[in-house]
Amino acid sequence: MESFPEPQAIIGDPKRLLLELAGRHQLLELLPFAVRQLAAGPTVALVRIWLLQPPLSGDCAKCRLAAECANREQCLHLVASAGHPLDPGAQEWDKLNGLFRRFPLGIRKVGHIAATGKSLEVLDIAHDQNWVADPEWVRDERIVSFAGHPLMHRGQVLGVLGLFAREQPGAACFEWLRMIADHLAAAIANARALAEIEALKRQLEQENEYLREEVLQRESYGELVGQGPALQAVARQIDLVAPTDSSVLILGESGTGKELVARELHRRSRRSNRPFIKVNCAAIPRELYESEFFGHTKGSFTGALRDRVGRFELADGGTLFLDEVGEIPLDLQAKLLRVLQEGELERVGDERTRRVDVRVISATNRKLRAESEAGRFRQDLYYRLSVFPIELPPLRNRVEDIPLLADQFLERLTRKLGQRRPRLTLANVQQLQQYSWPGNVRELQHVLERASIGAPDGRLRIELPSETPLRPSPLSASFPVAAKSERILTEVEMRAFEADNIRLALEATGGKIYGRDGAAAQLGVKPTTLASRIHVLGISIPR
Repeated sequence: MESFPEPQAIIGDPKRLLLELAGRHQLLELLPFAVRQLAAGPTVALVRIWLLQPPLSGDCAKCRLAAECANREQCLHLVASAGHPLDPGAQEWDKLNGLFRRFPLGIRKVGHIAATGKSLEVLDIAHDQNWVADPEWVRDERIVSFAGHPLMHRGQVLGVLGLFAREQPGAACFEWLRMIADHLAAAIANARALAEIEALKRQLEQENEYLREEVLQRESYGELVGQGPALQAVARQIDLVAPTDSSVLILGESGTGKELVARELHRRSRRSNRPFIKVNCAAIPRELYESEFFGHTKGSFTGALRDRVGRFELADGGTLFLDEVGEIPLDLQAKLLRVLQEGELERVGDERTRRVDVRVISATNRKLRAESEAGRFRQDLYYRLSVFPIELPPLRNRVEDIPLLADQFLERLTRKLGQRRPRLTLANVQQLQQYSWPGNVRELQHVLERASIGAPDGRLRIELPSETPLRPSPLSASFPVAAKSERILTEVEMRAFEADNIRLALEATGGKIYGRDGAAAQLGVKPTTLASRIHVLGISIPR
């Protein structure tokens, strides 16, 4: 094993320093400790550590060496400094904002060490002025020598360790400094690895916490249910756009299942194995929008007790669902637009730019185009979000799906409530189909849950608001209310009833579908919807 002679007193006790470096695992503690220990020697003037890092925003414009810098992607940043000036009134040397806080690669002695990966020793600065950046400082502080070593780990230069002394170090001292630099580089690499592991651990904890919240908050209907033409049209649109990365804007009234469609888009996309992150834009306090979307650093505002990852970073590689996107304040919309266009963001209180790869799906119950034309929503953001719009039909326009929806809800409510399944009778179906459902599918779910709770005997007693005007049911013409049946209907029977009812309407109108006296008006549906049902059910139109 190679051994080194005992060092001169210029760097104190290097053996103890090497042992203590191994016990520090955080950069904020490791780097200041290393320079303080090295600067404790009686003839050491100044010790500094620079690390290779990307320049901060606006850094290059303020750098005194910017004209000599050929690479604006990485430079040496001063991260730790300690020393003992001869003039007691001089600026403290532990500050990191002096003239030499940045060095481009290859420039001056510090940049030269980083660019070449080779150590540099200047034993007599007075006779070697090529490496002197500030001759007056060298003269006033009686600097005699300089020793600089690259901080290298696994062949990669991480930074530079520089030591200015007021006497010439011996050969043993220079070799000890090289060993300290090697150990320091390994400690820096380990500290960075641990910091990255901790960051990933926190991100996973936040993702898990978010997913637990989603499981608790997610609506009980977990898949698209229905076979009517309106829902089939939506399903075809999902099939078309899901495999792409295009932005999708889901439009529809409250309770129509916009989040359900967003989840289905994610499930069928190439991002399905990555996170699906939801943001309810209507539930975020105005002052917390930026933090919620982009994250924040510890201490960036009152209450910021720790670093927090924003929803965009959580969704990196996956899908971000912006529910009620029309509620985003105008002043934040420009920042949101930048992230969508450039794929870059900065956390609140942080100058570091981070890149994200996120597909955005948004939803709203507002007329967002009219909002943008009125100046209440940015037009450029609207066009960015609505590359592929999908409009969901309200439940009153897809009454043929009500029996299937009700059947699924009752199945799930049975498991949730731990009671026997109530019977869904023809009378129940007629009652549900006659109602206009202003709250759509969500209201149907709540109505059935309330009825199930009050049906320990298995008989559903559905109560609907009386103030909402009723509409004719497609089944009511064939089966008068007086002839209500308590028998449970199968899907085949339901389709047969619907087909018979449509035939009656067509016979009564002489086969006319459109117009105020047409069959569609009699049934209370759109003519295009009726035409689709006629085609699906194979009904012949009388002439």
